[in-house]
Amino acid sequence: MKEIFNRRSIRKFTDQAVESEKIDKILRAAMQAPSAINEQPWEFIVVQDKEQLSKLSLTSPYAKPAADSSVTIVVLGNANELKVAAGLDEDLGAATQNILLESVHLGLGAVWLGVATSDEVKENVRKFFDLPDHIKPYSMIAIGYPDGQENKFVDRYKAERVHNNIW
Repeated sequence: MKEIFNRRSIRKFTDQAVESEKIDKILRAAMQAPSAINEQPWEFIVVQDKEQLSKLSLTSPYAKPAADSSVTIVVLGNANELKVAAGLDEDLGAATQNILLESVHLGLGAVWLGVATSDEVKENVRKFFDLPDHIKPYSMIAIGYPDGQENKFVDRYKAERVHNNIW
């Protein structure tokens, strides 16, 4: 629960590289996400090359943090693995959330860079990686050691948004 309550969007990172063991743990956490009928339709591209990160940050007006991250993980859906197509966004959202939470657990900062909400950004990411049609871009998560920001608790609970038995 600590990671859930302390997670914040961290957009500035130090130059310190994220260790490969931590990247492995983050990817393992992503693949532990719940998945509709256990399809596990996810694929991941791990980008660590600074030149690639800089170019990747130009795929969306909101992807700038990728340029200064130590690693950006691109979350993709494999449509060839789907039996329940309607579950793709849910499965990939759960995997993305697990990446964010494991990053906090490992003392890292991370920010979800939206892709799926924009056809233009999806197409930019598709072209950037020369993805085949059955691979669907969903999100990018910029990850690194926080520079100036930190993961800390901010109470977001709003009792007025909880409805018991009726609207």
